[in-house]
Amino acid sequence: QVQLVESGGGLVQPGGSLRVSCAASGIIVSLYDMNWYRQAPGNQRELVATITSGGSTNYVDSVKGRFTISRDNAKNTVSLQMDSLKPEDTAVYYCHAERYLRNYWGQGTQVTVSS
Repeated sequence: QVQLVESGGGLVQPGGSLRVSCAASGIIVSLYDMNWYRQAPGNQRELVATITSGGSTNYVDSVKGRFTISRDNAKNTVSLQMDSLKPEDTAVYYCHAERYLRNYWGQGTQVTVSS
């Protein structure tokens, strides 16, 4: 059974930093394209960052230069380091894994940026 478990969300002030992580079981993250999505109330789910099985990374324009996605093959985890956070980054952040026709979602972790 595949499980993706996010952790590390919370409340942070504007300009602050937060790191969310995704611990995977049942899959090997290095074989999958791993994504972080986010969804704010009233908005559609948005792809924020990707690290491919080959190690390439991509980001949505609104987070370029502020967010960094990384993978730890030994721990079978994927993380998203978020710096210079803005109130508009407030959302539930979801870990997602995809490979060929298979894809899996985590349950999400809330990130709130507010003073």
